[in-house]
Amino acid sequence: MLRFDPENDRIHNARSFRVWEGGGEYNVARSLSKVFRLEAAIVTALADNQIGRLIEDLIWQGGVDSSEVLWRETDGISRRVRNGMYFIERGFGLRSPVGCSDRGNTAISQLKTGDVDWRKIFGEGGTRWFHTGGIFAGLSETTPEVALEAMRLAKENGAIVSYDLNYRSSLWSERGGREAANALNHELLPYADVVFGVENFEATFSDYNEDNFSRAASAAISKFPNLRIAATTLRDVESASQHNLSAVCFFDNKIFKANDFKDVNVIDRVGSGDAFAAGLIYGLLSDKDIEFSLNCGLANSVLSLTTLGDSSAATLAEVKNLVQSKKLNLSR
Repeated sequence: MLRFDPENDRIHNARSFRVWEGGGEYNVARSLSKVFRLEAAIVTALADNQIGRLIEDLIWQGGVDSSEVLWRETDGISRRVRNGMYFIERGFGLRSPVGCSDRGNTAISQLKTGDVDWRKIFGEGGTRWFHTGGIFAGLSETTPEVALEAMRLAKENGAIVSYDLNYRSSLWSERGGREAANALNHELLPYADVVFGVENFEATFSDYNEDNFSRAASAAISKFPNLRIAATTLRDVESASQHNLSAVCFFDNKIFKANDFKDVNVIDRVGSGDAFAAGLIYGLLSDKDIEFSLNCGLANSVLSLTTLGDSSAATLAEVKNLVQSKKLNLSR
C-alpha cells in the first residue's frame, strides 16, 4: 500500500503529503532486509500503473525482493482493479493518530489460489520463514484460501510459519466483526508455528498479569498444538507522543518477559508491531535463544517509534546495543 502522511498537518486541511510504502507483511520483510541484513521478498499483487510502479520503486529502496509481485492490467481509471492507499495522522500529545483507508477492490484482494507458484518459492527458493496475518486474510472472500494454500505448502517444505492475528475492525465491520475474524484465524492457525497476538488476552503494560497471560497462551497452544511460540507486545499509551512498552511470549511451557521501556518518546507508532515481529524472527533465524529474540523484537519496535514511516529505520548495531544496555549509545 501507499501511505500518505500530512506530517504536522491534519488530513482534512493538508496541502501536501509525504509518501511512504507500507503493509503488515511488507513492513516485516523490510525490517529483516534493512535492519537485520537478511534476504527477504514480498509476495503481492499490484495494478500496473504509475502508482504501482511507485510502490515497486519504494520496495526496491527497502531492499526487498519484488520478483514475486504479480502485475494486474488496469484501465485509465482503475475501474476493475487498483492499488491500495491510506492516509494517517501520526497524532501528537493528547491528539490521537487518525487513519483513513482507501483500499477497496485492490489487486491483492483479488488474489486467488493457484495465482502464486508457492512450490517454487518454498521448494526451489529455499525460503526459511513465511509470515502472513489476519489483515491479508480478511481482505476478501478469496484471500483466506490463498493464505491457507501458502501456509500449508510452507509447512510441507520445512519453512517456519508465523501468523499475526492483527484485527482491523474496518475490514470486518460488515462481515461479522471480531467473531468472524476469530473464526477465520482458527482455520489458519493449525498451519502456524508462531503467532503474534494472543486471543482473549487484552493487557497493557501497566495491567499485565502473568497468570492471565499464561492461561490465555496455554489455551491457544492446547487448541493449536502445532504452535511453538505465542508472543505479544504490552503497551501503555500515555499520549500519542509517549508510550510504555514491553513484550511477553509463551515458549516451551514457560513465560518470558522482555525488558521494560518506560516514557518512550514517540514520533510515529505505525508499524511498531511489525518491527517487533521482525526482530523476533531475526533472533530465531539466527539461532539465538528466545530471551534474546524477544528483546531483539522489542528493541526494534521501540526504535521504530523514534523515526517516521511504517518500517523501522534502526541499524543492527542500535538494536543489539539496546538489547544489551536498554540505552541507545549515540556514539556508535
